[in-house]
Amino acid sequence: MSINKEYIDQQYEAIAEKELQAWLEKQHQSPSILNRMTSGTQRSINKIIPDKIHQAVTYAIEKMVKGVLIGNQFIAPKPLQQGPLRMKEYKARKSIKTYTRTASVEGAITGAGGILMGFADLPAFLAIKMKMLFNIAAAFGHDTKGLRERLFVLYIFKLSFSTQKTRNETISILENWSSFSPTLPDNLDDFDWKQFQLEYRDFMDLAKLAQMIPVIGAGIGAIANFKLSQMLGKNAILAYRLRHLQELKTVSGNLPISK
Repeated sequence: MSINKEYIDQQYEAIAEKELQAWLEKQHQSPSILNRMTSGTQRSINKIIPDKIHQAVTYAIEKMVKGVLIGNQFIAPKPLQQGPLRMKEYKARKSIKTYTRTASVEGAITGAGGILMGFADLPAFLAIKMKMLFNIAAAFGHDTKGLRERLFVLYIFKLSFSTQKTRNETISILENWSSFSPTLPDNLDDFDWKQFQLEYRDFMDLAKLAQMIPVIGAGIGAIANFKLSQMLGKNAILAYRLRHLQELKTVSGNLPISK
């Protein structure tokens, strides 16, 4: 029986590595013409918005994210110490299933409430997404009470809600995390929060504006939150899979996985 399990685990990891390589290639793709046009339009709009407004939004998002990141260190689930990749990803997918359902219900409720409730969706949905990421990290054996692990979570978040150009930069950081993490700051204040909020806000604008439309807002909110949570969960699993397989290859003496 143990031999069969070992064979299953080996086959799972072989397939997982192929999927990972395909995902890495996608993250490294050059921005498409449409992506560049959309980014250019957003930059033009952002230039029109007074800097005081940008500062206020940056401050609000920074405080929300910091609050979730710092608060979650006290309720972070106990990391799984041992187990094959197959079992780690099974536990991670269970968390994704739970939190995508929660996000969908939350989106429907706030969407049904129109504009006022729509504004309440941002911090609530943000908290759900961060809690999901903390649970995925724990499934892969990482203790998110440490600052560097919380920053890894933040980079996964940044990878998922940004332009293709920023994804290119962020995936390179995740691929080289073992050498990059020692250079990280000792506190969250040194993180580039303005870029973070601009990327996140621009990515979320269309879905969240549509969610505020009366009558149809509930349906849009439920679907948008479900899809966005699923996308974030998938990226998180693949980012932690990257670390897992790199660690295995480093231990065995092979070069780490990269593009």
